[in-house]
Amino acid sequence: MATIYEVSELAGVSLATVSRVTSNNTRVSEKTRQKVLDAMKELGYRPNSIAQSLASNRTNSVGILVSELHGPFFGRMMAGIEAELRAAGKHVIITTGHSEEDKEKDGIEFLISRNCDALILHVEALSDEYLIELCKGDIPVYLMSRLVDGINENCISLNNELGGYLATKAAIDQGHKDIAYIAGPQFKADSKDRLAGHKRALAERNMPFSDVLYYEGDFKETGGSDGVKHFLNQKQDFTVLVCANDEMASGAMTYAREFGISLPEQLSIIGFDNIIFARHIFPKLTTIHNPVDEMGHMAAKLVLKDIYQHKDIEIQHSFKPTLIKRDSLSFVG
Repeated sequence: MATIYEVSELAGVSLATVSRVTSNNTRVSEKTRQKVLDAMKELGYRPNSIAQSLASNRTNSVGILVSELHGPFFGRMMAGIEAELRAAGKHVIITTGHSEEDKEKDGIEFLISRNCDALILHVEALSDEYLIELCKGDIPVYLMSRLVDGINENCISLNNELGGYLATKAAIDQGHKDIAYIAGPQFKADSKDRLAGHKRALAERNMPFSDVLYYEGDFKETGGSDGVKHFLNQKQDFTVLVCANDEMASGAMTYAREFGISLPEQLSIIGFDNIIFARHIFPKLTTIHNPVDEMGHMAAKLVLKDIYQHKDIEIQHSFKPTLIKRDSLSFVG
């Protein structure tokens, strides 16, 4: 097996230069880098990652914890993080927390045990206090889609309250007065904020919030279908249904059609997140764009800047949602 000394001799460079190339250090000219890479290829040399991590006190790996692995939302998030880190020569280790306190803590402990250089967490069941204490530990921690006072500089977040406001305002602007709302689980911060935005839009037009036109869903298609079934059983009139995410909106659309309701003529529906199928289902879904892929890239950039000392990186901690108007929202006179 070839050694770093042989690579150094064949390339005609120092051991330090070979080490810089294998660790993707930018302080090497492209010509010299190529000489080292050619020598490595000719000799069949592969860097010893364990030795590298011992020497640099870095594993070049970043731990990621998300709520779920299924679905387009978390796929976009993880893809954004991984693409940014991979381009910088770093790797990711991924685990899940399933929005349960014990599982989120277990996932974090697993990532810490893998000697990750930093952690990027999408956690929903852990308290702000726990996360603040976690950030005082030896491994740097960054939060995705969550803002915690006291560790703001470690957070990449979306203004979910604004998103909830924009969704309901869009319905009101189209003349709707009887507005039903399917919320996400209220132990989740983003769900609470989206509901608060919904209530703000109603209050702005002096429209009361109706308990009978409110249903707490589960952020899954079943939450949408169960919510529509609940509202129909209440025998309350409503012309528009605002859902706290696109998966519930999709479930609501399916159930409504099966019940014989014409969309959007008899019922308009609005979602949240703008996941990929929103523009392909029928009718195409009016929704709130959640730039989770951009936020994933930004979380990775924050790690590269703070942990790996990459230069000239501008960090945006807060993102704004936008309304994407499609065919599922109609005007009522």
